[in-house]
Amino acid sequence: MQIDPRRSAAFIAAIDGGSLEAAAFQLRITPSAVSQRISALEQELGTPLLVRTRPCRPTAPGMRLLQFLRRRALLEQEFMAERDSEAGPVRVALAVNNDTLATWLLPLLAPLLVAEDLLVEFVLDNQGHTFALLEQGQAVACISGEAEPMRGCTVEPLGMMRYRMVAAPAFAQRWFPQGLDRDAARRAPVMVFDRKDTLQTQFLLQHLGLPEGSYPFHYVPASDPYVQAIRLGLGYGMLPLEQCADLLAAGALVDLAPDLHVDVPLYWHAWRIQPARLERMGAALVEAARGQLLPIA
Repeated sequence: MQIDPRRSAAFIAAIDGGSLEAAAFQLRITPSAVSQRISALEQELGTPLLVRTRPCRPTAPGMRLLQFLRRRALLEQEFMAERDSEAGPVRVALAVNNDTLATWLLPLLAPLLVAEDLLVEFVLDNQGHTFALLEQGQAVACISGEAEPMRGCTVEPLGMMRYRMVAAPAFAQRWFPQGLDRDAARRAPVMVFDRKDTLQTQFLLQHLGLPEGSYPFHYVPASDPYVQAIRLGLGYGMLPLEQCADLLAAGALVDLAPDLHVDVPLYWHAWRIQPARLERMGAALVEAARGQLLPIA
């Protein structure tokens, strides 16, 4: 049995666009036609594929279908590019965490993308959630904190990012003149990246016994503004050494807990069957990252 390409295109467009209307605009047909094509695909495969909410989301069988369709499209692009030197570059979607993208990844990845003639689409999420993006078919590879591979995928350890609890000197003097202690931490504002960020909450619970919600905090869900907010004295928070080492050395930031740190392990996940150029890029990236990051114990 072959999957009808118009039906699969409608299914992908609805997920990418988040609605039947967005899919209709992309495909230049009516929302009713999009719905009919997806319904026909569901009947053809004998299972519900799409939850018609806002945004649209795939069911569990829909996720597996989306994985297949994304991988098939990537392999087709690779095949056509090998046959026709003028076919152009191949686009790949990589799921990565914000701190990785903001620090070490691009300098290592850029020459590999150029060498393999790849166009990249970064899908950003917390390192604890990028694995789900690969599972849902929104990416063909990911950098994740998950050590176990998904079925049909491989996993390679990259290394660890080390995080320090830092603050601006004036902020530290105001809130922690005697050092980082429990009573002061109940009143001092904390910088939190987003609602999925658990670095600060885990640190404060483990070392000061403060549960989440027992201290004030800001949300700043962008890497560079997050660093800037700490430097401006809005709050204190965890930063990877790749972002704060020079600032600590220059005295622009201070380490509130010099004897403590949090190490976050990172792993490269990719499908076992993938285009040759993506496989080469992944192998080179793994090797380069291991030379840049701390080794995983």
